[in-house]
Amino acid sequence: MSLVELVAQADDRGLAASGLACLDRCVPLLGGDDEILRPLWASLVDGEAWQDRLEQARAKLDRGVPEAPLTDEDEAALLARRMLDAVPAPPTGPAVRAWAHACSVAALQIHRLLDVGDDGTSSVTARREGRTEGMSPLVAAELRRQVTVLELLADHGAGGLRLALDVSTEGRRVLRAVVSRRARGRV
Repeated sequence: MSLVELVAQADDRGLAASGLACLDRCVPLLGGDDEILRPLWASLVDGEAWQDRLEQARAKLDRGVPEAPLTDEDEAALLARRMLDAVPAPPTGPAVRAWAHACSVAALQIHRLLDVGDDGTSSVTARREGRTEGMSPLVAAELRRQVTVLELLADHGAGGLRLALDVSTEGRRVLRAVVSRRARGRV
């Protein structure tokens, strides 16, 4: 099943977890540590204090805007900031569905910007619809993570949140390594 189909079938909790997982994997671009979004994950489990925990996370994350000319890293960070700025409170209804879709697209675009490999000529939309020929390794891994998160939540409900967090943590470490490697290459 394509990512677009999985998002279409997800409930509010699955959509919120999907969007949060995309954002969580991109936290290194915002200067956040591995624990910065944990309180929001907890809100998905306990159903409490989403808005308060969201505001705390926003206050802790880098929200500066880079100056032109923008590098690929700058563009990726701007996409991550937009994900953070658009988090719906509460994470329900049409707003969370739109946010989950937007986060999926943004996370794939971020990985495309930061990948040293060529991602071919297909659009991010085509990737989400299942057309994966010629996909670069970093984008392919992000697409797999997005699909895995939604499948875990569909199969396990709230019990899949911990597994989804684990998938997100692995992806965050990969992106952090990519960002670090790119920074070393500029020095």
